[in-house]
Amino acid sequence: MSKKVNLSLDQVYDLSVQILSKYGLSDAHAKAIARVILAGERDECISHGVYRLGVLAHTIQQGHVSKTAEPKVTIDETSIVKVDAQYAFSPLAFEKGIEQLAIKTKQVGIAALQINHCYHFSALWPEVEAIAAHGLVGLAMTPSHAWVTPAGGNSPVLGTNPLAFSWPREHAENPYVFDFATSAIARGDLELHHRTNTDLPDNVALDKDGKVTKNAKAAIDGGSMLTFGGYKGSALSTMIELMSGSLIEDLTSQESLKLDDGNKCTPCHGELLFAFDPSKFGLGNISKSEASAEQLFKSIVDQGARLPSQRRFEARKRSQEKGVFVSEHIYADIQNLLK
Repeated sequence: MSKKVNLSLDQVYDLSVQILSKYGLSDAHAKAIARVILAGERDECISHGVYRLGVLAHTIQQGHVSKTAEPKVTIDETSIVKVDAQYAFSPLAFEKGIEQLAIKTKQVGIAALQINHCYHFSALWPEVEAIAAHGLVGLAMTPSHAWVTPAGGNSPVLGTNPLAFSWPREHAENPYVFDFATSAIARGDLELHHRTNTDLPDNVALDKDGKVTKNAKAAIDGGSMLTFGGYKGSALSTMIELMSGSLIEDLTSQESLKLDDGNKCTPCHGELLFAFDPSKFGLGNISKSEASAEQLFKSIVDQGARLPSQRRFEARKRSQEKGVFVSEHIYADIQNLLK
């Protein structure tokens, strides 16, 4: 069993900023990304924690991503806030747009945040949680690289294409949140299986010959991933390509992979987020809406089922009390980034 290195949350953040700054990112970008890395590690989402620093360093070294570009925010008479990341990483663009998204939503009831030309590496739940923190319902989606074969097909066309949702809960410690890839396994988890030389779960990937494989290397080297739920996951994934690719005039997963040209960088594309103000929907009785939602949640947990993100929120509590525990080999890798 791999040994673990115990780090405080402050150490995770400081180490992330230090590494990202060493690779030339501006202070604003380094800190915005470090906040996302910290959130992933804190919530024990290993594939989105400090492990990602190596992927980011590789992308920076390829010379594709802008290290200093300031996101451009466009606000007009519509309910759409547009942020052009100018080919930088996405976290700073999101931070620049979230406040304006909240303002628009509270004015008109429903608004969208459109982020273009960004290198997106992170989970979506930090973003929909940020929307919920404003008392708003959140929805987010984004394409990736074309690593996923559509149901019934034989070659990758779709991305892992995550979908995330949040529902604010005034009298609960945490919002209701889910965030999942429409692929049968997250790309980061596939890469971790490859790194640790462990078998994949059943029916999540194909090898280069289109045969189901449990070998992560075979899936990565010329193979592909599968969608969850067969045709249902494939349809959802296609919707996400259309909504957060074609609709906002940004890259689909196929186009992102073509732009990458074999460099194995973080995907470059757009992202689309929606926010809904519960006080503007319904028939004017927000307390009835809240009570209805809480009864639904109670009916789920009272029978022993768990709400999505429950384990992540429990991990967050542990990390806030005891810090995080990073495997020795991942810690060694990120230390090497400082050399």
